[in-house]
Amino acid sequence: RTMIAVGLGVATVAFAGRYAFHLWKPLEQAMTETAKRISIPSLSSYYKGGFEQKMSRREAGLILGVSPSADKARIRTAHRRIMILNHPDKG
Repeated sequence: RTMIAVGLGVATVAFAGRYAFHLWKPLEQAMTETAKRISIPSLSSYYKGGFEQKMSRREAGLILGVSPSADKARIRTAHRRIMILNHPDKG
């Protein structure tokens, strides 16, 4: 009885794997097409450069999205906007 149960278990796993493999191909293709259709315009405005050893005023301005010669009020506003967007309690 034990051998029959083990054999049936192995056969069940094999058929389930075969079924999952056949399902994966169309699912993978659908996921790829969906990923291509999703546009990411909000991410394109972020600074995509590497970081220097010590952050310069220029690099800070690029990260915040302000000019390096921006006044303190504009820098604070940009910093607050980014902190609110990235806060873990958002939503």
